[in-house]
Amino acid sequence: MSVITNLVTDLQKFDWADLQDLDTMGVWPSPVKAIIVIVVFSGCLAAGYFFHVQNLQSALATSTAEEITIRAEFEAKAFLASNLEEYRAQTLEMEESFTELLRQLPSATEVPGLVDDVTDTGEGSGLEISNIALAEEAVREFYIELPIDIDVVGDYHDFGSFVSGLASLDRIVTLHDFTIQSRSDTYLNMSIVAKTYRYKDVDAEL
Repeated sequence: MSVITNLVTDLQKFDWADLQDLDTMGVWPSPVKAIIVIVVFSGCLAAGYFFHVQNLQSALATSTAEEITIRAEFEAKAFLASNLEEYRAQTLEMEESFTELLRQLPSATEVPGLVDDVTDTGEGSGLEISNIALAEEAVREFYIELPIDIDVVGDYHDFGSFVSGLASLDRIVTLHDFTIQSRSDTYLNMSIVAKTYRYKDVDAEL
């Protein structure tokens, strides 16, 4: 108890205004020195937290976010790797389908033969071909449209047979802009545009 009493007495006798005069630090009571050491140490800890620990926490948060991003990228790549064979099979299937579609597109040298096929289909359907002619090509981004203007004479049954016959050709042919007009006899005039398509070979054009 006497030690505590002495400490209290020293603190009571100490003139706190002397803190402004650091030259007298050597004669300050031990309790005062201890309090100052504690205050300075606490200040250093607080400063270390605010200036260092907070920076570390910020860096940790950044690293955590980067880890989440990297992990997501890794999981995506791992998923792709695990399904690589399936993707290769799908790619091969798409290439085969594309090649098959290209086979159904006439080349420039095959277009006259396609016109003959259209003519034969019309005549085989019982139609009278009054006109069939190639129109100007229409160049699109990846392909070229080849319109064929067709004028035929027949009845509705013949028209239906003609359209069905065109749909069954080996080449891709679509029908557009048809008009049907009556005649003085029992037959009808039909004008229609048949379009086929040719693949646009960019490398060949260059």
